[in-house]
Amino acid sequence: MAKKDLYEILGVARGASDEDLKKAYRKMAMKHHPDRNPDDKTAEAKFKEAKEAYEILSDPQKRQVFDQYGYEGVTGMGNGGGGEAGGNPFGDAFGDIFSDFFGGRADPSSANRGNDLRYQHEISLEDAVKGSEISIRIPSWDNCTSCKGSGAKPGTSPTTCKTCGGHGQVRMQQGFFSVQQTCPHCRGAGKKIDNPCTSCHGVGRIKKHKNLQVAIPAGIDHGMRVRSSSNGEPGANGGPSGDLYIEVLVKPHSVFEREGDNLHCKVPISFAQAALGGDIDVPTLNGKGVFTLQAGAQSGAVFRLRGKGIKGVRSVNAGDLFCHVILETPVDLSDTQKDLLRQLEVSLTAGKGKHSPQSQSWMDKVKSFFS
Repeated sequence: MAKKDLYEILGVARGASDEDLKKAYRKMAMKHHPDRNPDDKTAEAKFKEAKEAYEILSDPQKRQVFDQYGYEGVTGMGNGGGGEAGGNPFGDAFGDIFSDFFGGRADPSSANRGNDLRYQHEISLEDAVKGSEISIRIPSWDNCTSCKGSGAKPGTSPTTCKTCGGHGQVRMQQGFFSVQQTCPHCRGAGKKIDNPCTSCHGVGRIKKHKNLQVAIPAGIDHGMRVRSSSNGEPGANGGPSGDLYIEVLVKPHSVFEREGDNLHCKVPISFAQAALGGDIDVPTLNGKGVFTLQAGAQSGAVFRLRGKGIKGVRSVNAGDLFCHVILETPVDLSDTQKDLLRQLEVSLTAGKGKHSPQSQSWMDKVKSFFS
């Protein structure tokens, strides 16, 4: 070790910053750690070597001595190389590096943003198309006015947690790893409340309800969300509040079905209308529409009314309305009506397929199949 360059061991230049040293050591530690290389003495030796190099170079005083006198100068300062006796054989530097790698230490006193909230609201198709303003009442939290959000009874203050020293986390030794976890006594707060506030029971916040007016943009579709900024949960320690997301649910419509920016509707027609054709009046979301039914139209035919659909929130032009024709069979016929239909059937049959081309074609296929 005495003949080796500590910078060379970590693979960094002599002018490397503290952050570069940390990144280099973390890379070496992850690669050569004994837990990842069981029974590999070479990897263990490289791990210890990298650890000692980082411990020296991360200490400004030791680094200055090393740069001037080399490794022998550092050992003269009392660096034993290889860790403290009776403690973690890989020292605190390893724990610091890996605590940073797995998320770092949480500061319980830092300002943290509040959680976002989600709220579902149902509207009609008409309101979704035209846009609207809705009134919603949501549960929310606000800082307790009695304790000013501290959670402690007025006149008292929270005390520093003795278990974690106010850090909110404790370090646990697991084999070669030094792992940090949330303090079980203060649950990460870093403080203990011996005399909780009677108004909020030590929580520091009280539950209430809030009334909001939210604008729903025209053309919104089922499942889309509208964000209401800063109306989520309040942040901790003075941090900003989260946002409220209103998920819009569009009620099923009695006439129309939406598909993107297009609308679909079913239009029942009589036998006479299908046979004779003519103009058919249909409803649209903006009034009455008309399409021309050709004589001899069949059930299932689709007619398109351009621009009679919906202009979505991100669309330039409105979609179309598709009218699906459904032939309605007459019911509850009188004897006279039945006789008239029989006469019509005889008249049509005499045409030998002229009036029913699809039926005639189908019969020809059937005969061919059995022949």
